Amino acid sequence: MPQQLELGLDTFGDVTVDADGAALPHAQVLRNLVAQGELAERVGLDFLGVGEHHRRDFAVSAPEVVLAAIAARTERIHLGSAVTVLSSDDPVRVFQRFSTLDGLSNGRAEVILGRGSFTESFPLFGYDLSQYEELFDEKLDLFAAVREQEPVTWSGRTRAGLADQSVYPPVEHGLLRAWVGVGGSPESVIRAARYGLPLMLAIIGGEPARFAPLVDLYHRALAQLNQETQPVGVHSPGYVAETDEQALEELWPHYSAMLDRIGRERGWPPTTRAQFEASAGPEGSLYAGSPETVARKIATNARILGISRFDLKYSNGTMPHAKLMSSIELYGTEVAPRVRELLAAS
Repeated sequence: MPQQLELGLDTFGDVTVDADGAALPHAQVLRNLVAQGELAERVGLDFLGVGEHHRRDFAVSAPEVVLAAIAARTERIHLGSAVTVLSSDDPVRVFQRFSTLDGLSNGRAEVILGRGSFTESFPLFGYDLSQYEELFDEKLDLFAAVREQEPVTWSGRTRAGLADQSVYPPVEHGLLRAWVGVGGSPESVIRAARYGLPLMLAIIGGEPARFAPLVDLYHRALAQLNQETQPVGVHSPGYVAETDEQALEELWPHYSAMLDRIGRERGWPPTTRAQFEASAGPEGSLYAGSPETVARKIATNARILGISRFDLKYSNGTMPHAKLMSSIELYGTEVAPRVRELLAAS
């Protein structure tokens, strides 16, 4: 267990509602997100991740632009994606955008690379979903080569090759911090180990403890591949309020509507209140409750999984901006110190 757990936040820039329940314009959601990033720094959090989507219910399609705006108003907090959909992007441009962000933020940029849980970007950018696996494999291979900041010679089937090509701008100090985001497949875990990149586990359902074998697999794979030890992080949804009852009551209508909307697209049954409360319970993957409840749950699972960072996905469907700001403040001022106190005591 690391001596100090990094505590961060993630958001997908969900389109929220105003006091009358009307959806805010995407532009206002983006401006509110910048304010949320400023608050995350003020309350002492370590990281803010912004997701990439290309659909009506999420406002962020260009995370790096949003992150650059936050970088200009902050000084310390690390800023990254959550995730960058590498399969439908160009690895060279991804590196350039994040190395640019790194320069603007004085070394605070990170990128979490993944395939994404939504597929709208594939037809939007002209990619064939039948190449879902091949696209990510090849593009991660190219990104890993570009990240080394040496002239790149590379060839593949899904993109034009490179011959002794340098990529600019370089990162000023060291290498760009890059994670591989995975949803739980052993193959994805081993892929991250093969490139010696940190692992970010998206735990959005079930018991977090069941991911312990994947963490063990990752560390064993790193050792067998002669890679250096790398950190493991966890991304999970949650919401913090003054009491457990308040958190559940405020979160439920927005959280259930979001899951049901996505579920209709994917053939899932509607979410029940019992399922919601079980997920928010001690063994579930939803970190919703009072600061003490959330802190104890984070500390428990941090010990079980041996993670270096925990990112709370604090945006939950249409939940209003004011509620999100309150949750961020409680997470930074009460949850984070309590987690570190609990871990130090153990």
